[in-house]
Order: sequence, then C-alpha cells, then structure tokens
Amino acid sequence: MTIDTVSTFLAVGALMLLACVVAVWVVRLVALASSRAARLFASIRLSVAGQGLRLAWGMATIAMLGSLYYSEVAGFPPCEYCWYQRIAMYPLVVILGIAMVRRDYAIRRYVLALAVPGGIISMYHYAVERFPDLQVGECSLQIPCSQVWVWKFDLVSIAFMAFVCFAVIVTVLLLDRGVEPSADAPDAAVHPSEDPTP
Repeated sequence: MTIDTVSTFLAVGALMLLACVVAVWVVRLVALASSRAARLFASIRLSVAGQGLRLAWGMATIAMLGSLYYSEVAGFPPCEYCWYQRIAMYPLVVILGIAMVRRDYAIRRYVLALAVPGGIISMYHYAVERFPDLQVGECSLQIPCSQVWVWKFDLVSIAFMAFVCFAVIVTVLLLDRGVEPSADAPDAAVHPSEDPTP
C-alpha cells in the first residue's frame, strides 16, 4: 500500500469522524431548545454508554500509529508543533488503556487535560500550515511548521487529522459520563450500566 493510498484512507476517515463529531454537538446545541433533539441526543449518549474509554483508547492508538507511520515509514520528519501534539496524544494510549482495564471513569478529567490542549495545538498548527504568517516564534529551518506533507481534498493535512482525533476523544468521553467514585469506595468507579441499584 502506497503512502498516498494510506493518506487518502486516513483523510476520508478523518472527514467522516469530524462529520460525526459536528453532528453530535449540533444536536446537543439544538437540544437546548427542542425536546425532539433532546431525545435524539439522549439516544446518542445511550449508544455510547459504557464504550467511551474503549472508543477514546482506540482513537488515541490509531493517532499514535498514524503519526509513527508518517515519521518512520513515510519519512516525514515531525516539526516542533507535531512533537507537542505527540506529547499530548501518546500518553493517552497508556492512560486510557489502564483506565479501560480498570473501568476507571474518573480518569476522564486527566485525559481531557491532555486532549483539549492537544486539539488546540492541532488547530493552531493547521492554521499555520494554511497561513504561515500566523506563526508565533520560530520553528526549525530544516523542518518548518508550515511544511505540509499530506494534503488531501484541498482540506486534510496531518495536523487536521490530529485535531479530529483529539475532538473524537473529547466528544466520546463527554458523552459517556461514568459515575465518579464515592468517598466510601475511592478505588471503585461505577458506570451507570453497572449500577446494581434500580
């Protein structure tokens, strides 16, 4: 499989995921004024219930493997902003993996503390790719942050894909709200679907 084929596949996936994320948040916004939209949003949350950690871990893993593919297989050297995004994304694979095994829904706040800044950096990096004059400070002259290694559909770059990954992680974790552990049981996080009480 060529680099161009892989890039096209990942770009299509990123666009589809972004469409889902935007749709979820549009429904959430409309739900503030519409009971029909509120019911739809409730059904979306129900469909994600109990799967948030798994979905977020899967997205973080795909993002990590994709970035490693581009730097180690395709030979695209990561710029300074790429490294900042990796610093935010790579630990999520480990953190979410452990949380998934332990069913620790309280981990959400720590994941969001990495995913939200990572998404902001990705958006800024994408803006610098499109409009290099927006860059604040200097990146390496050998690996400029405005260098675009992948450009699909006149829209999708590696920074764009990274932003979508962060957006998916944030969205699924906010949709799947597990119950925080109580003071009586600090190590046990109970998810609504596992709550023994009716």
